[in-house]
Amino acid sequence: MKDKELKKIVVDALEDLKGESISCLEVGHLTSVTEYMVIATGRSSTHIKSLADNVVKKVKELNIKVIGVEGRSQSEWVLVDIGGVVVHIMLASVRLLYDLEELWNFEKPIAPNQESQLSQ
Repeated sequence: MKDKELKKIVVDALEDLKGESISCLEVGHLTSVTEYMVIATGRSSTHIKSLADNVVKKVKELNIKVIGVEGRSQSEWVLVDIGGVVVHIMLASVRLLYDLEELWNFEKPIAPNQESQLSQ
């Protein structure tokens, strides 16, 4: 199965249990670890556990190996590693603190003196 299809299955599993603010980052050009990161917010530690369990269940139903699940005991941030897709499920406060979307944003910023040149 292609990583893009696997990402869709993961997103569907999160949406099934009302995962919030789901975002997908294509990071294959930045790292050899994975192609996609899927980030979602859960409302409570119980909700986060349920979201992670549902992702694992849906993936295993398709005979795809789950490499690992980390953080399930405290459930403020659970990581599910499926190889080509890594899933981060977090409480809103944890997600805000670590801001993975910005951390993995490697677009080159425009220098202040370039902005004035671009507008001319």
